[in-house]
Amino acid sequence: MAPRANWKGFLRLSLVTCPVALYPATSESEKVSFNQLNRKTGHRIKYAKVDADTGEEVDNEDIVKGYKVDTDTFIEVTKEELENVALESTRTIEIDEFVDRTEIDPRYLIRPYYLRPDGKVGHDAFAVIRETIRDMNKVAIGRVVLTNREHIIALEPLDKGLMGTLLRYPYEVRPADEYFDDIQDVKVTKDMLDLAKHIVNQKAGHFEPDKFEDQYETALIDLINQKRAGKPITAQARPRGENVVDLMDALRKSIGREGTTATEAPKKSGKKPRKVAAAQKEMLMPIAGKKPAKETAAKKPTKPQRKSA
Repeated sequence: MAPRANWKGFLRLSLVTCPVALYPATSESEKVSFNQLNRKTGHRIKYAKVDADTGEEVDNEDIVKGYKVDTDTFIEVTKEELENVALESTRTIEIDEFVDRTEIDPRYLIRPYYLRPDGKVGHDAFAVIRETIRDMNKVAIGRVVLTNREHIIALEPLDKGLMGTLLRYPYEVRPADEYFDDIQDVKVTKDMLDLAKHIVNQKAGHFEPDKFEDQYETALIDLINQKRAGKPITAQARPRGENVVDLMDALRKSIGREGTTATEAPKKSGKKPRKVAAAQKEMLMPIAGKKPAKETAAKKPTKPQRKSA
């Protein structure tokens, strides 16, 4: 089942309008997550909202937003007042302009969304907008209000739908010269460059997301399984970097480590990539008292249970 839409409204290009829904294109739910526990009792920790001066707990209906002016002065802003900040982008994504994809600095990209027609009407208008963007090989720039904030959104065709990527405003991007000005100007020799290029050629490949495994997530699952099985936990040896002082020597050793000569093509692994997110969850041990793994293989993998007092 598709997740619930984060936003519903209209997509408009001049006088062409259609109802659309915006869905998150990514998810963090597959990752192992932890709760905070009281070490002495094993009970979960509960956070309460308390008055900073009186220490008394405050009900949600009595909590309002406040803008800090100075140490002890706040300007209160109610939910109703925020809703009254009427923006057209609250209900409509108006396409303001079209730009080349290469002109969008990667630092401005925040996160992707899927945009599709909402309901049975508007598919024709949606297709016109989508195919116009595709044929022109452009990215459409518009605005949308999410979580009470207006965002810039870049729209581009993706299969039968549109992918919308939220963009940062210029004031959110730090200037690079604050970090790069102190980097020394180093002259790289042709020999060093040739050796480095050879290493790149040995490692050349294609971007295939399915072949990447979240090794930290796998290690977490192994740790949880070991603890559930009552096995002792031993510290893993940490890899140590080689202390190579000579840069040319380091480049030559790197080529040797790859195990190929300059005339050999890089070897490709015969191992098939697997669907990482699903496979990692399947690695979790079955919970005691449940049916054997063979009988529950078709069911959704169970996350590790947490102990309680």
